Amino acid sequence: MSEISKEYGWDASMGIALYDKIRQDMKSAMIKKDTAVRDTMRLIMGSFPSLTISFTLESGKKTTRVKTPEEITDEDLLNIIRKFVKSEKTVLEIKKETTSDYLELLNLYLPRMATSPEIEQWVRDNVVLSNFKSPVQAMGVVMKHFGKLADGNQVKEVLENMRPS
Repeated sequence: MSEISKEYGWDASMGIALYDKIRQDMKSAMIKKDTAVRDTMRLIMGSFPSLTISFTLESGKKTTRVKTPEEITDEDLLNIIRKFVKSEKTVLEIKKETTSDYLELLNLYLPRMATSPEIEQWVRDNVVLSNFKSPVQAMGVVMKHFGKLADGNQVKEVLENMRPS
């Protein structure tokens, strides 16, 4: 798997849209006959039709249409990938496994998640825990800051282990 991680994956600093990077990686995987990567990219691309825009017809009827490639945002694609990661984690949980090549490949396309020490440091620097009855009540503030870059269970665990300063 380590050889895959050098070539495949995405991050916003690359200066390329996630949509274009997925298409590029699929092409590269097809040339190299890397079926695992090719199939994963096809799976992601197969979800593109689920990305729609709502609009109202002249008759007043509301309807939707599929987004064009130009309208697909990185956030749209990250949500698709997160959905696949979530379902793969569920499957692995049932199999009593911790990871798979498929999961690792999907994670290469997601932004790096905040670590527990990073979350704890941000809370110490930005949140007055003594304003809350219990540290866990600061959860909303912390999640608002980190958004999808932090797992709610991880944030809860960090807050439970902190004492008001």
